[in-house]
Amino acid sequence: MPTQSQLIETTADISNSNHFIFMKQTMPANSIRFESRVTTSHLHLNNVLEHAFKHTDEHKAVLVYDEQCELACILSAAYRQCLPNALCIDFDSTAPADILQTLATLQSGDLAVLVQSTNFRLEAYRLRVELFKQGLKVIEHPHLGRMEGDEIDYYIDALAYDPHYYRVVGRKLKEKIDMASHGVIDSDGAELIFSGQFESAKLNVGDYSDMKNIGGQFPIGEVFTESVNLEDVYGKVRVFVFGDTTFSINKPEKPITLIVEKGQVIGTEDSTPEFDQVLANIRADDGVVWVREVGLGMNRAFSKDRTVRDIGTYERMCGIHLSLGSKHGSYAKPHIKRGEGRHHVDVFAVTKSVRFGDEEVYSNGQWRV
Repeated sequence: MPTQSQLIETTADISNSNHFIFMKQTMPANSIRFESRVTTSHLHLNNVLEHAFKHTDEHKAVLVYDEQCELACILSAAYRQCLPNALCIDFDSTAPADILQTLATLQSGDLAVLVQSTNFRLEAYRLRVELFKQGLKVIEHPHLGRMEGDEIDYYIDALAYDPHYYRVVGRKLKEKIDMASHGVIDSDGAELIFSGQFESAKLNVGDYSDMKNIGGQFPIGEVFTESVNLEDVYGKVRVFVFGDTTFSINKPEKPITLIVEKGQVIGTEDSTPEFDQVLANIRADDGVVWVREVGLGMNRAFSKDRTVRDIGTYERMCGIHLSLGSKHGSYAKPHIKRGEGRHHVDVFAVTKSVRFGDEEVYSNGQWRV
């Protein structure tokens, strides 16, 4: 058995055009575990493609991938099995202009899959945004290189798609939020009070029927909102994980308590130097530390104990996360100009219970609607 990847690469010229096919097959040293992970990923991604994206062979598919980390290799192999007719492009072996030219040939309703150890940069393009402008369906897996060891299995588990759970429970949570006159996050010894109404909740549950864009960053599983009037938020909340300055999760030895008045973090208890630096950075750029997004993570593959390093992935964790800082592109506020805030830092609350109105919707680690 080889001790390193054996690569077979074929380049083909199609009809004298600048379109290229790059096919790379890998055989890592630990092939049994690799193949098992590919098999599980294949199963989950097939469900995503069928139920969330409704992709069929009537539409073209392009897979742009790299093989700079183990998880990227696993997902690339799984997508090749799911999409045997897809055009596969090795990002590291293909000129950016050729990648862009190939993607530009896709038509509305076609599928683009981006498997990235970091985050693909093609000149000045924000690639997912440009692909959405073409009317494409987009599946994006960024920052895979941050997941190692057991985190790879947690990530793969998080790709499992249960349409009934995500769509039915997700929509019921949205209904509760949209009707609520107030809410409470019971943080097992602290309560964060939302004394006013919430913004209309948004869904990230793999149901794109009412959305302009189809797709986004995976794994999925979230309902989110925020207080209509940010100053209606007050009390305390205990945080067990926060996003640090490297966009990685930071888990202090004991939860940090945030003290909130009129929607702003005015103090802390049991803080750490790393979290103090996060708050200092927000205050330096945004002036104050607003509590904005209220995220209801639904992905049961992630929990307090099953964590992954990438904060954008862990954001789907089953429970409550909040954002600190002025930045939030989904909701406009009269006193915060769009593009004015620089910071959106996710923090994850110790969550004993969540209530919208007088109805408890979360207890014992589960959403109950």
